[in-house]
Amino acid sequence: MDLQLTNKTALVTGATAGIGLSIAKALAVEGARVILTGRDQSKLDAAVTIIKASGGEAVNGIRADAATADGAATIAKAAPSIDVLVNNLGIYESKAFGDIADADWTNLFDVNVMSGVRLSRAYLPGMLERNWGRIIFISSESGLAIPPDMIHYATTKTAQLSVSRGLAQLTRGTNVTVNAVLPGPTRSEGIEAFLRSQASDPSAPIKEIEAEFFATARSASILQRMVEADEVANLVAYLASPRSSATNGAALRAEGGLVNTIA
Repeated sequence: MDLQLTNKTALVTGATAGIGLSIAKALAVEGARVILTGRDQSKLDAAVTIIKASGGEAVNGIRADAATADGAATIAKAAPSIDVLVNNLGIYESKAFGDIADADWTNLFDVNVMSGVRLSRAYLPGMLERNWGRIIFISSESGLAIPPDMIHYATTKTAQLSVSRGLAQLTRGTNVTVNAVLPGPTRSEGIEAFLRSQASDPSAPIKEIEAEFFATARSASILQRMVEADEVANLVAYLASPRSSATNGAALRAEGGLVNTIA
């Protein structure tokens, strides 16, 4: 299926690895002009090389920290007009609630929520004026199924769902849409260290650790394995395309059935 993304310009935050890189690659291969953001120039250059090697042609990077007001302003100045905004930048950690300091709450909120708020505020008016655009928040199943060891992270992911739905209501009667995607635990950079930190035997083979994680910490998962980043990217690419025109204000899952509700 042609997703009709040729000549569309897409900006993906936190796109030098993991889900963000897979999303950027999927959009570029579909013909979009893709802009990556990240804090490390060498990682940005490497990501551009990977995407071009995969068949994406028009791709470049902006070195800026989207989690800060200055960084968001730098991005908006370097790319003043885009068609698709993917608010992917995010961090996570496992920490007992009593050990989560104020600074931890503030840091996760700035990175996971305010990065998307600031860039959406910069780009939504232009999308509405041109009567076309896509804003996509990469949330998490943790926004609905709250892990007791990641309450601060889960709170930011629930907040993203509220922001996404609220912004969608501002697009009423236009061809602009705002949606959220909820990945489950996804195989990406850093996930092995996280899984080992949760394991009863951190030195065990990673396949055994992954199996234990889903048997204990994420037993509700129907998939019973890590989601692959490309599986999330496929859904995001569809939402970014003109073909998804009837999907607005939605929270779409790519979490392997971990959330045990219908709605």
